[in-house]
Amino acid sequence: MKKTIRIISLVLIIACIGMLFAGCKKDVPEVTPKIYAIAGPTGVGMVNLMEDYDISLSSAPEEVVGKIANSEADIAAVPTNVASTLYKKLNGELKVLCINTLGVLYIMDKDGAVKSFADLEGKTIYTMGEGSNPQYTLEYLLKKNNVNATLKFAATNDELVAKMASGEAEIAMVPQPAATSAAAKTGFKIALDVTAEWDKVSEDSQLMMGCVVVRNEYLEANPKTVEAFLADYKASIEKVNADVPAAAKLCEQYKIIPAAAIAEKAIPKCNITYIEGAAMKQGLEGYLKVLFDANPKSIGGALPAADFYYGA
Repeated sequence: MKKTIRIISLVLIIACIGMLFAGCKKDVPEVTPKIYAIAGPTGVGMVNLMEDYDISLSSAPEEVVGKIANSEADIAAVPTNVASTLYKKLNGELKVLCINTLGVLYIMDKDGAVKSFADLEGKTIYTMGEGSNPQYTLEYLLKKNNVNATLKFAATNDELVAKMASGEAEIAMVPQPAATSAAAKTGFKIALDVTAEWDKVSEDSQLMMGCVVVRNEYLEANPKTVEAFLADYKASIEKVNADVPAAAKLCEQYKIIPAAAIAEKAIPKCNITYIEGAAMKQGLEGYLKVLFDANPKSIGGALPAADFYYGA
């Protein structure tokens, strides 16, 4: 009997010690993310977070891809096709958190003759982005509108604007903020908003060109930090859209857009937004399908699986 009592007492003591240690156990602290963004529209939404987060800017998407791939970056703002390519490259160990930019492309002409996609029939359209999103987006819209046009490509936005200024290009598709700069330098005016034109012909997708991604390893170790960042990021985007002049000054300060005067005119046309969850998944799946049908390599060779979409 005494032996039984001693055994029970020992078990109770061990249990109490276990509970004591459990009560004293502390949560592992979450780590502040290292964030990368690309100068230009995909980085605009972060201007109000530059002082509060560890954010680095790059002018090249390829650099940001490298930072995510080798774990130097935890979170990054990148083009959506780049996000899909990264998902494939990292064997699915990546999620898209939200959409931060819709379309930033605009058809421009000098004489005001282009008022609809039908007016592009038989015309030559200059643009940049051969073999990437701009080409496939424009080709999709031409096909949907049953319009035949010739595409010619410049290597850079600067080259494209130079062709517009010289008169070589009479019609051009230009991304923001280069479109705003081109209007000031060449006299060209915006004829068509490509995002609006996409919405006219596509019921199951949106022109979602920019997003924010996170490495799964970081997300799993720091879920609360990611949620806090997303809340702050959404608030930053709302502040950008509510006070464009202030955001424009910050864009110049942090070299996201070179000049505040250009940024102030361009930001309202950059379609800076915050879309998450099911709405993000529905719109982005459709857009990536368009790119995949045009060229599978443009999104990494395959459509991402459902686990690509955070919170959906």
